[in-house]
Amino acid sequence: MEVKFYNSLTKKIETFTPLKENEVSMYVCGPTVYNYPHIGNMRPVVVFDTLRRFFEYIGYKVTYVSNFTDVDDKIINEAKKKGISELELTNFFIEEFKKTTTTIGSRTPTITPRVSDYIEEIINYVDSLVKSGHAYVVDGDVYFRVSSILNYGELSGIDVDDLIAGARIATSDKKESPVDFTLWKKTDEGVQFESPWSYGRPGWHTECCVMIDTIFPPQGQIDIHGGGYDLKFPHHENEIAQAKATHGNSIARYWLHNNFINVNNEKMSKSLGNVFLAKDLINEFGGETLRLAILSAPYRQPINFTDTTMETARTEISKIKNVYKQLALHLQVSGITLPIDEKGKGLEPFLEALADDINTPNALACLFESVKNANIALRNRNISIEEIKEHYLRITDMLNVLGLDVSYHYMTQDDINLYHAYEQAKYNKDYQRSDMIRSELIDKGIL
Repeated sequence: MEVKFYNSLTKKIETFTPLKENEVSMYVCGPTVYNYPHIGNMRPVVVFDTLRRFFEYIGYKVTYVSNFTDVDDKIINEAKKKGISELELTNFFIEEFKKTTTTIGSRTPTITPRVSDYIEEIINYVDSLVKSGHAYVVDGDVYFRVSSILNYGELSGIDVDDLIAGARIATSDKKESPVDFTLWKKTDEGVQFESPWSYGRPGWHTECCVMIDTIFPPQGQIDIHGGGYDLKFPHHENEIAQAKATHGNSIARYWLHNNFINVNNEKMSKSLGNVFLAKDLINEFGGETLRLAILSAPYRQPINFTDTTMETARTEISKIKNVYKQLALHLQVSGITLPIDEKGKGLEPFLEALADDINTPNALACLFESVKNANIALRNRNISIEEIKEHYLRITDMLNVLGLDVSYHYMTQDDINLYHAYEQAKYNKDYQRSDMIRSELIDKGIL
């Protein structure tokens, strides 16, 4: 199957060709862990988890890495404010992030590195840039020399001359150029590490480069680098600059960026007071509903979150659950043990949608159509168990690829006997008994 993406680096749709046949190396920038994740943090989590699931379904082996930034000024400030250590703070919010991503239906990435575990590698990486002339040291700080590489700004479209012209840098600034960025920061505040230049901590833009270099050796390049649109500049631009200086490449062959989440047609921001924590929406609507809402728009376009958005998603999830539960019920009472270790048929349009630059709205349309067809088929009293099984397998595979955790009740033999008693009572027109059994079946989650 031909897979195509919009490559943010080349600004065009390209056919995906992996570095290694039937394997995908993918890195997605993770959170700086000093607070609970908001719904904007969940968009890359959902988008790239879905991409991973799609690749695995069509036969690729995927190494998916997403990091935790646990060394940062924001972390130091928040730990001070709370009167706890930075380690206590980051450990707590890493667990909260994991809990939220699991509840929203995302699998744990193959590797989830923490910056603090790569300090030695970061120091060695920065040292090599200093020795090659791509970086320089001033009073214990280390800066990357942007003028040492070509085409800086090609990812974001930023013009270096415009940046310099618009810069407001004090005459005492230590950098050679306003566009040079920090690789190592000298500090006596918060967590710090010994280096050849000073006690300090790494610059944010270097951390991801080093983790990619260390986890995906020796080529110094991966297939896909992803993240939010807001990371294009300066973070991803500066990653590319360092990769050019170190390996002569752009760190990834395909750069994918998801767009923002807006709330009631306004950009989500603390100043507007419209930042929604993911855990709060999950508590109100459920993880699968929030995930469906995120998948309902193309990943490169903004999503506008409103009450209507969430209510629509909740209605669609309810429809899926009702039909899926009926399919599972019919199979189990017919003696078929679930789940079934078979792939569904007729998924070509669904998979083609995802192969077309992760077109999740079109993929969801295929799911909704399959649910509608299954609902119609279930009304046919003469439907065969094989046909029910086909509907079940097709919908199961779609739900699994999209990461929508729509569950059903796994029936024991007592449950099956109870259901047969319910059907017999209805057949005998013993409505009082059938109503009583029906209530019990509903309480068990079978009906």
